[in-house]
Amino acid sequence: MKDSTVIDQMVTARNWAGNYGYRAPRIAHPASMAELQDLVAGAGNVRALGSRHSFNDIADTAGTLVVLDALDAGISIDTQNMTVTVSGGTRYGTLAAELQRKGFALHNLASLPHISVAGAVATATHGSGDGNGNLATAVAALELVTADGTVLTARRGDADFAGMVVGLGALGIVSRLTLDIQPSFDVAQSVFEGLDWEQVLDSFDALTSSAYSVSLFTDWSGETVGQAWLKNRTDQAVLPAGLPEFFSGTPASQARHPLPGVSGSNCTQQLGVPGPWSDRLAHFRMEFTPSKGDELQSEYLIPREHAVEAIRTMRSLSGTVTPLLLVGEIRTIAADQLWLSPNYGRDGIGLHFTWRQDEPAVEAILPLLEAELAPFGARPHWGKLFDGGAASLAPLYPRFADFTALARRLDPAGKFRNAFLDRTVFGR
Repeated sequence: MKDSTVIDQMVTARNWAGNYGYRAPRIAHPASMAELQDLVAGAGNVRALGSRHSFNDIADTAGTLVVLDALDAGISIDTQNMTVTVSGGTRYGTLAAELQRKGFALHNLASLPHISVAGAVATATHGSGDGNGNLATAVAALELVTADGTVLTARRGDADFAGMVVGLGALGIVSRLTLDIQPSFDVAQSVFEGLDWEQVLDSFDALTSSAYSVSLFTDWSGETVGQAWLKNRTDQAVLPAGLPEFFSGTPASQARHPLPGVSGSNCTQQLGVPGPWSDRLAHFRMEFTPSKGDELQSEYLIPREHAVEAIRTMRSLSGTVTPLLLVGEIRTIAADQLWLSPNYGRDGIGLHFTWRQDEPAVEAILPLLEAELAPFGARPHWGKLFDGGAASLAPLYPRFADFTALARRLDPAGKFRNAFLDRTVFGR
């Protein structure tokens, strides 16, 4: 590895929100697969660093951080198998634009198009929609540089594949992924404001099935939901355009941002104007600074059958939660069979919290929040702030022990281990 590919991380490297400074002594930008393999083989400890959108130390290491921004594998579309292959460092917004240009689509996008494919997949990041699995469910194959520098390719249906996709970086450096695609489609996005909470909870299933993707934004206080974002595929729209109201909510008269008082100009096209999926399924535009920036995030995934009760619990905690909150979001996600996916084996809802950037105060209430949500089997998002360790997380995942065994087999010396994994997976 050339010295010019290494920079002093202590000077430059913080995460997107600015709340975490990476402790690794160096960052490397390998320009070829051979260079990446040599780097991994020769490293004592090594981890991949994506778009730096995680809010915790999941990506950090005591050794070398590897960024794949110089390892350009291109975007290769296989029309026969309806897949696309990309470098792990490719951002979803870049991929989406190219797929749309060629007439294809992914099944869903997360709120932000700025995040890297490998990082989002490894943490089971998701969008919304009753029938939509998280982004990792689109993975048909992946290429992994393992501890000795060997390249391992795994495909859907292979032994342990379901354990490798949501890998938390514990198995190796994901250099390339192959994702399922489909023909392009158009989406019309509408926002409604001031929905009646009791109507929402009385007909929660009807609400979340009313569009291809539905998001509710709330601060958990009061008698109304702040906003509902409905993303309707025009080829399978459930609701007619131009509804005068939605669960007693009224249509927004101009583009809205999820955060009260923030301009909607950074957000994807609303007001029911149809357009490409690539410009509608994410909440934020690729060309603008995402969300707010100076914020913190947590999220807990709850089984669908407990959705209404869990939401009522959150509303009862508004006196504690709301003062620290910028906004909360409720989304739905379909079940999958990926071992460490928070949606493993169950349809669910995501209770998302965008916090004010007061990390001591946020960390102080996370144990209370997790205790209140524990009866519902809440699983935290791996890339966001949470309190629980391996002892509380392991019982929530039927294949947890299988994953730790797989990690020990692929990385017996713990080259890819870090403080986050020791705390939340291996229990040290």
